[in-house]
This record gives sequence, C-alpha cells and structure tokens, in this order.
Amino acid sequence: MTPDSIFYHVDLPFRCKHLKAHFTVLFSSVLQKALGVRQYHVASVLCQRAKVAMSHFEPNEYIRYDLIEKNINIVRKRLNRPLTLSEKIVYGHLDDPANQEIERGKTYLRLRPDRVAMQDATAQMAMLQFISSGLPKVAVPSTIHCDHLIEAQVGGEKDLRRAKDINQEVYNFLATAGAKYGVGFWRPGSGIIHQIILENYAYPGVLLIGTDSHTPNGGGLGGICIGVGGADAVDVMAGIPWELKCPKVIGVKLTGSLSGWTSPKDVILKVAGILTVKGGTGAIVEYHGPGVDSISCTGMATICNMGAEIGATTSVFPYNHRMKKYLSKTGRADIANLAEEFKDHLVPDPGCQYDQVIEINLNELKPHINGPFTPDLAHPVADVGTVAEKEGWPLDIRVGLIGSCTNSSYEDMGRSAAVAKQALAHGLKCKSQFTITPGSEQIRATIERDGYAQILRDVGGIVLANACGPCIGQWDRKDIKKGEKNTIVTSYNRNFTGRNDANPETHAFVTSPEIVTALAIAGTLKFNPETDFLTGKDGKKFKLEAPDADELPRSDFDPGQDTYQHPPKDSTGQRVDVSPTSQRLQLLEPFDKWDGKDLEDLQILIKVKGKCTTDHISAAGPWLKFRGHLDNISNNLLIGAINIENGKANSVRNAVTQEFGPVPDTARYYKKHGIRWVVIGDENYGEGSSREHAALEPRHLGGRAIITKSFARIHETNLKKQGLLPLTFADPADYNKIHPVDKLTIQGLKDFAPGKPLKCVIKHPNGTQETILLNHTFNETQIEWFRAGSALNRMKELQQ
Repeated sequence: MTPDSIFYHVDLPFRCKHLKAHFTVLFSSVLQKALGVRQYHVASVLCQRAKVAMSHFEPNEYIRYDLIEKNINIVRKRLNRPLTLSEKIVYGHLDDPANQEIERGKTYLRLRPDRVAMQDATAQMAMLQFISSGLPKVAVPSTIHCDHLIEAQVGGEKDLRRAKDINQEVYNFLATAGAKYGVGFWRPGSGIIHQIILENYAYPGVLLIGTDSHTPNGGGLGGICIGVGGADAVDVMAGIPWELKCPKVIGVKLTGSLSGWTSPKDVILKVAGILTVKGGTGAIVEYHGPGVDSISCTGMATICNMGAEIGATTSVFPYNHRMKKYLSKTGRADIANLAEEFKDHLVPDPGCQYDQVIEINLNELKPHINGPFTPDLAHPVADVGTVAEKEGWPLDIRVGLIGSCTNSSYEDMGRSAAVAKQALAHGLKCKSQFTITPGSEQIRATIERDGYAQILRDVGGIVLANACGPCIGQWDRKDIKKGEKNTIVTSYNRNFTGRNDANPETHAFVTSPEIVTALAIAGTLKFNPETDFLTGKDGKKFKLEAPDADELPRSDFDPGQDTYQHPPKDSTGQRVDVSPTSQRLQLLEPFDKWDGKDLEDLQILIKVKGKCTTDHISAAGPWLKFRGHLDNISNNLLIGAINIENGKANSVRNAVTQEFGPVPDTARYYKKHGIRWVVIGDENYGEGSSREHAALEPRHLGGRAIITKSFARIHETNLKKQGLLPLTFADPADYNKIHPVDKLTIQGLKDFAPGKPLKCVIKHPNGTQETILLNHTFNETQIEWFRAGSALNRMKELQQ
C-alpha cells in the first residue's frame, strides 16, 4: 500500500460540530510497516478527527501532502531549480508529473483539483451541464452556496425571507440536484461562498476551483484557489483532468508591518494601482517576505480575493503562524498540525525566481481608496478629496457599505465597530446611509454575541443578509433615481459602471471597511481620518484614533444556525424536476458541431468601444434570476457594451433592415435568418466575473467568434468551452481596420492547429478587401472542443 492510499474526509463543514464522526482510514500494523513512521503518523492524525463524516466519495478526498511531496520531488528533479510556492502547489497536483511539459506562460498543465465550489447563480448552469453529461455522481467533493440571489432591501431577516419565497424553484433545484449527484448544499442565509470556503474547506496546499472570480480568497489560507466557468467545474466534477495554462509567477515582497489606519485592503489597492486590471493576467501573485507575518489570515484572504481585479489567475500567501491560529480557531487544529509537519512544501524555496517582483514597504503604505468606475485607479485617502474636486466627482457620500466576500471577517467588523464606537462616544452617527453585510452565518452570530453588530446599528447602520447583496448589484436602492450623479464608498472589490445599483452615474470607490465607516460618519470624500477632525455633539472637535480589534474572537466562534445539507449516501430515489414552462430554469440542448468549413461572411453584431467586462456582456442585478434559463438570460447580451458606431449602449445597426435596435433583438434576428455573427472587442475583453453566461449567450444566439485586442483569462477559456473562437489581432492596430458595416471571413479552420494563426478577410461595403492575421491560444484538446461544438459535446463523444 502506498501513501496515496491515505484519504481524509473533509466534505462536511467543520463548524457542524453536532455531526457524529464516521471514518474509514486505511492503516494497520501492516500499513505502519509499509508506510514508515512518518506516513503512519499522518494517517493516525487524520483518524483522530471527530467533526466530519464520510460521504459517497469515500476514497477520493484526502489532504494530499504525501502525494504533493511525491509530485514536487519528481518535478524538482526534472527542472533542477528552486520552486516558488505557487509552483509547488500547482505542480504538486499534476496528473502526470513525470511527463507533463512545464514552461511558464506557454504550456497547458493537466491538473487534479481537490474540490469544487459553486455559488448559486453559476451553479444552476454548472449543474444543468453536469446533468447533460449523463454521469451519476460527482467525482470530487463539491458544494453549492446560496449567496447571489438575495436582494438587499430593508434588512437581513426580511430580505432573506423574501429571497427564499421568490427563488424557491431555483433553491429546490439546486438542493435536489446536489442530493442526487452528491454535492453539498449551503442554504440561503449561510453566507458568501468564499467566507464559507475559508471557514470550512480551504487549507494550506489545497487546489480548489470555484465558479466565481473571487475564489482566490482561499489563498489567504495558503491554497491555490482559482475562479473558473461552470464548464471547467463540470470537467473536474466528471473526473477529467483540468487544464490550465502554466502560470507565470509575480512575486510581491512585503517588508515592514501594517499599523494605524493602514489595512490589508491597502496592500491590494496599491498593487492594483501598480499592475492595473490586466497586469496579473496569466500569472499567480505570490506574496512573501517578512511583512507577511504582520497580516492576519483573513487579511491575507482579503488581499488574495481582490487579486481578481488585476486579472491574476490567483494569489497566495505562504503558510505561517497566522494560518495555524485561524485553522485552530475554526476547529481544524489537526490540519494545522499536519501542515506544520509538511511546512517545507507550503512555503517558497530559498532562491526561487519570479517573473516579476514588486516590493511594498508596509511601514510606508498609506490608506488607499480606488475608483471610480475601475478598481485600479488608486488614490491615497489623503488625496482623493482634492482629486474628486478637480475631476468633478461628487464629494458628498450618499451610502457607505461594508462587508462582501472581500472584507467581512471578524477583524473587519471589529475595526469598523472600533471607529463607530468613537463617533458614538461624541454623540455622532453616520451622515451617509450605512449598510453592513456579514460574510457568513458564523460571522453574523459571533458579531451579534460580541456586540459589534449593535454598535454598527447604533451609529446608523443596517445589517443586511449574509449574502453578496449590493456588491453584485443585488440592491433595491431607493435614495436616488437612475441617472442621478452620486458617490458611494464600499469595502467591496469591484466598482465597474453600474455594478452596484445599475446606475451608470454612481461613482463607486473601494477601500477598507474602517475607512468606509469613517467616511460614512464624515459624509464626504474630503475627510482624511489620519489628520482631519470631526465635531462632536457638544461642539468640541476630536480626531478618530486608528482602530484596533482582535483578529479572531477570544472565545470560540458562534456557528449560528445550521444551514448545511449533506448529500445522502443513497440518492437512487431522488428526483430533480425542471418544468418545461419554467421561466427560471431550462434544460440545455447541445450546441451544433462545426460544419468543417471556414466561417464565411460573418456579420458584425457590435464593435465594442473601450472597457467591456462580463457585467457589460451579461449584466447581473435583476438578471440573476434567469441564470438557470439560457434563453431568457440571453436577453441581456451585451446590453452594457458601448457601440463604437454611435457611442451608445444597447443600440446596434441591423445589417438587413438598417434600423438600430437592442443588441439581443438584433442577435435573435440574425439567428432566425441564419446569419452568423462576430463581436469585435478592445483590450482585456471579459474582465471581471467568472460568469460563463457571457460565453453561453453569444453561442446560443448564433455567435461564432469574438475578436479582440486581448482577453481576460477566465472569459477566454469560457468562450472556448462553448465552441466559440476567441481570437486576438496579431497587430492590435488592425482593430481600426474593421468597421461595424463590414463582413468578415475567417479562414484556415480546416488546418486549425496550436500556434498557427488564422486569416481574416475584411470585406468592406465598397467591395474592397483587406486580409489580417488573428492569433489564438487553442491547444489540441481545445480545438477538439471547437470541432465538437463545445467541451460538453466532446465529453459525450468520449463516453461513447
């Protein structure tokens, strides 16, 4: 028996302490001799757990430190050089470490992730695709988290009740699909997916994929956690090796230590200002250096979470005592002890080489606030008021919002409460509206018990449900009209145009929760809590002191209500119903296969001007209710993108009728009349969310290719998965050669091969033509997806 035979069940959440232990661990006196003392000790430690139970995938989940060690040793011998932490974890999960070609930024790796996590908005389509695969059970531990469909209106309890009523059909589908196919289900009210993962499932060295772009949050606990589309999740749940282009590694060396008003959020706000929204594309950002130890585990998670805004594949911190402390406090002391034993594999090798190095002295770092309209427009808090005056941004802050998956830890809430308490002591409340979003039921219950929630209410705050809420546009905002220019400040991660409230004139700024709280009390962007004074109710001036709070509660976390549904061992009688008349759910039909010919005379649906995120391509907010119904949600296709022809959103020329109309209507017209079409995009097309609907919708409505200057990583992969051609201009200046009234022919598909450009013939209305080259990043497997019509189609072909 080999070390690979040791398995460790961690499918049930660690906070479900009432669950009885039920283990099977393969060891005996014979095994002890076979494994040796060290491996036997690992098995013994794992056997001691008494807080989780077995599930249907008994042989499949274990903390694979021995396997990681084995793979690392194989790769280290081949590469003959020191390895970064990112490489250790990624290469430690290779499907075939002895033969895998490894070259940063070039080769595609075949990996075996440890588990899958899905939020409810993306889980609908992921589970519909898994159902279409015909497989009976998921092959790896997987969970669904209900956090995206709860709209913020009046407060947590009422909003949650309303969401359960409105979304009953979807929640029932996800719960029953989870039960049938072996997927754990976190009910609405449990909290935000990334906080739940951190509290229960993440651990140092894990390779986890999640159908949300902020999955990298788990890097704060030393794991490689990567956001993907639903089709990628289906591959992993089906037991197929998952492909990832071998990432480059950007090193961020931290020196000094955090203090005063400077917070972990300021680290990533600073990094975003340096790297911009696309500077991390194709790379893992690896933090290291002596400054790391001054940051709490949840603070490290904040930094990794918002790494999605620089386009990074993921971000990660090395294992240290802060992680050990967090694991112990969340009921996983034995994992911490095991990590200590394998610590050499959970930190970078001395002398390892990074593709780029950024150095930040935390002693010199000042509080930052980024925005508006993009998360990489960085300003020191001390300067933002002056900049706002110069740029004509509204100074008065209408709403301050704290929480979200980025900043809703116990420490975050404690630091915010410390600021609020000072204001209350001087008779002040928030001048701005103020909302608080707890990250999980465990956080909500604990801050209620410890008094933080009441302090935040007393200063004027409203505690919302344990959900994403306004961060993703689930906000029934009443204080302004659409089109009204205003400013909000949040502790969120993303601030694209219309992101939070669907108002394109809302100037959203992102910063730390404590700065949000201070600014909401002051009511203006022109307030710098480090230097400026407030006037108390008694007329006396006072200055807020830098907040101080415990990173973890002094007593245990209060788990709150049990919101987890474990999949049954026997699900043979479990039904999963999807009504053919449902407006929320729709079973999927396979996309058509490639016909073996070049793509002739493609109509241009839209030539996009400037930034085009997945929010522009497939809006969230009120559209979230259709995430399980492909045809209905396709009515939001590209409605936020700006048409270069007229400078307007959701207004494109129909090439047949010559009339301008909505983008989805025009696409449907083309599909009905057999007209295939293409989209032309600018830089970093598809940045932002991992939502695969931004790829499914164009495919569903007849699109064949998306041609841009560059793509965001997740979106490019999602397009490939659905049988579309994501192509980039070999010469970015060729973007200017194409006009919305042109037709395009893409040639060379019969000889489609990795690294070989395709030709594009631009046919102008006056009869002239130009030929340009288009690059692509397809490998052989991905070309098979294109030929089959989608990755799911190809999976079915291989099953036959």
